[in-house]
Amino acid sequence: MNDQPRSRPQGTSQGKSQGKPKGKPYRRPQRDPVRILAFEALRAVDERDAYANLVLPSLLRNAEAEAVKKGGEFDRRDAALATELVYGTLRRQGTYDAVIAACVDRPLREVDPPVLDVLALGAHQLLGTRIPPHAAVSATVELARCVLGDGRARFVNAVLRKIAAQDIDAWVAQVAPPYDDDPEAHLAVVHSHPRWIVSALWDALGGGRAGIEDLLEADNERPEVTLVARPGRSTAEEVAASLPEEATEPGRWSPYAVRLAEGGDPGAVDAVREGRAGVQDEGSQLVAAAVAAAPLDGRDERWLDGCAGPGGKAALLAALAAQRGALLVASEKQPHRARLVERTLAGNPGPYQVIVADGTRPAWAEGSFDRVLVDVPCTGLGALRRRPEARWRRKAEDVAGFATLQRGLLTEALRAVRVGGVVGYATCSPHPAETRAVVDDVLRGRGTDTPLTAEWIDARPLMPGVPAIGDGPDVQLWPHLHGTDAMYLALLRRTS
Repeated sequence: MNDQPRSRPQGTSQGKSQGKPKGKPYRRPQRDPVRILAFEALRAVDERDAYANLVLPSLLRNAEAEAVKKGGEFDRRDAALATELVYGTLRRQGTYDAVIAACVDRPLREVDPPVLDVLALGAHQLLGTRIPPHAAVSATVELARCVLGDGRARFVNAVLRKIAAQDIDAWVAQVAPPYDDDPEAHLAVVHSHPRWIVSALWDALGGGRAGIEDLLEADNERPEVTLVARPGRSTAEEVAASLPEEATEPGRWSPYAVRLAEGGDPGAVDAVREGRAGVQDEGSQLVAAAVAAAPLDGRDERWLDGCAGPGGKAALLAALAAQRGALLVASEKQPHRARLVERTLAGNPGPYQVIVADGTRPAWAEGSFDRVLVDVPCTGLGALRRRPEARWRRKAEDVAGFATLQRGLLTEALRAVRVGGVVGYATCSPHPAETRAVVDDVLRGRGTDTPLTAEWIDARPLMPGVPAIGDGPDVQLWPHLHGTDAMYLALLRRTS
């Protein structure tokens, strides 16, 4: 299986439009707003490296406005189908590419990118949804006529009819290498992950086949929407009580968490609109709460979130700090992300400060803080449920670049905290080179002329009730075990 994003040169010649068919009246293609929207989202992801979770909401709003303008409606079911088509196609892109490749007579790199997107949308409807095959083929061909032209629509029709001849299990049996011959290549096709990611995740798990298959499958599941009630402004019980009983479930592990039922719209929750609650994965809540709860000797007055954008953990930390009369400084390198932090923190009951600063070249004096969190930039392999397209953009060589930055940020975080103070190192990646290896390097003084000494704090007791979080002293969460992103947390106390 090709681990890299599709190579999609423009201007190839297959299936060029031949004009109107001869011998019968020309029928204009029927425009389906849902599938056209899904196609536009996939094109934005491919052409502009956009993220679906950022581009899709604006496309949905535009589709709704356009429908109202024409006297119709783009209802909730339409939005749900468009969302499923986009995310389902992106999550299973690797598997669908392998199936499509078996149905065309040329390498995929010679197929025009827009044609591949239409074929992948059709493959998902045929192999990944309950849409009847004839309806899936017909609707996708009509989409192709609208966005590609009649000539290439005929090519799409021919390929989709081949795909429709078998179900997903039969196709996987045909296109995936046998497990016994090459386990990683087999799992890469079956579960639609680049092979290098399969290998890295398997190493991180350190278990057998069942564990890795459960994790890869969890990466392909739609994540539930989880809210965080911000202490001092709302509680989980209050947020849940404001909604119909069947619309929510309590959080599994975090005392601030409320889970919305499938299809729940966080924008419709009063506490979210008013800033008293927000959308935040339960794993991120656990990380922020653990940093706030870590045992500390002496003063507890100044906290730092050293990589604060877009502000989710900062908002929870600021609320917890306010309950103790402490100040949170939220630092973010990118000005536009710092503005997001400002908006997220607006209305916090206690003191806070948002600054634009580079955590590797800090704007504060050494020993300025009592608690520091650095949720460092990473490959994002722990959040592939939310950003499925990231798996096709990242490369194995990206890990080394991130690890250099991560070591620098952790080193400066240890400088920022006073002796006896606490540093939390967090990342949304379970890759061993971005987790324990980074902490070990910093504690050994690798990459610095003036190493700082620190000791481990066992983070496990600070996540009470959460099972299977590792042997400690650090913590690793998992989608398939905890229903969270694969967040990693190490807690350190500066000793000199």
